[in-house]
Amino acid sequence: MSVRRLATAEQQPESFAFSKESEKKITFWMNKYPDDRKASGVIPLLWLAQKQEGWVSEPALREIAARCEMPYIRVYEVATFYTMFNLEPVGEHLIQVCGTTPCWLRGSDDLKAVCESRIGKKGRGHVSADGKFSWEEVECLGACSNAPMVQISNKNGDFYYEDLTGEALEKILDDLAAGKPVEMGPVTGRKCSEPFQAEVPVLVDASLYDGSLAKPVKRLPNAAKAEKPAAVKKAKPARKAPDADEAGAPVKNPASQKAAAKKAAPKAAAKKTPAKKPAAKKPAAKKDAD
Repeated sequence: MSVRRLATAEQQPESFAFSKESEKKITFWMNKYPDDRKASGVIPLLWLAQKQEGWVSEPALREIAARCEMPYIRVYEVATFYTMFNLEPVGEHLIQVCGTTPCWLRGSDDLKAVCESRIGKKGRGHVSADGKFSWEEVECLGACSNAPMVQISNKNGDFYYEDLTGEALEKILDDLAAGKPVEMGPVTGRKCSEPFQAEVPVLVDASLYDGSLAKPVKRLPNAAKAEKPAAVKKAKPARKAPDADEAGAPVKNPASQKAAAKKAAPKAAAKKTPAKKPAAKKPAAKKDAD
């Protein structure tokens, strides 16, 4: 991208002030941001200044810096970075001719020739003698199906004119120069980008495009399958001890105490009665020697 600079000192106005209409819009935009984030409104205010004057002057940058409570150099950086801001005076109507492949194949060279003959050299800073027009070539503006086309920007907005020929653009420029209203959109009269050269009518039945034939989508084709949640096992209730109450304290039960005593009796007897040791064998008497 080439370096962008402000207009020369001779072109700069002595001062700048927003109009009453612009002030209403400024109030709307600045109310969107908290007091400590006023710098967020720099781009809307730059755009409002351009729509009011046709371009952004150096005094306008300083006024916007004060409104947004930010350094002037920061506003300058934003204005020079975005090519949508005009940094020098342009014609009352800025014509942007799309020269990308679809428009070029459909005759955008004819539109450029008309602009050169009517306005002069391309470039925003080259304004026609009557101050009405300036033009430039731009890349794709997104209306390829209605090529060739131009965008014409002025204080009223930014408008597309499509399905153009050299003769059609000549007529548009004549009407704009005379102050006549010009209807935006395709000059052929078709709506949006509907087909107009087809021999067989299409989309005649409204049900083909109004959504009435659509069936509810049960599941998107590429959606991940939902995993079934794992079954949760129910915890078994803890068994209460037979000789314990709800709080777990032992309960005196005569029957259970007797049974426990019987079980413990043999063990106790075994502990009290020591086991008898086997008698030691007496050594055999030695036989007398013969």
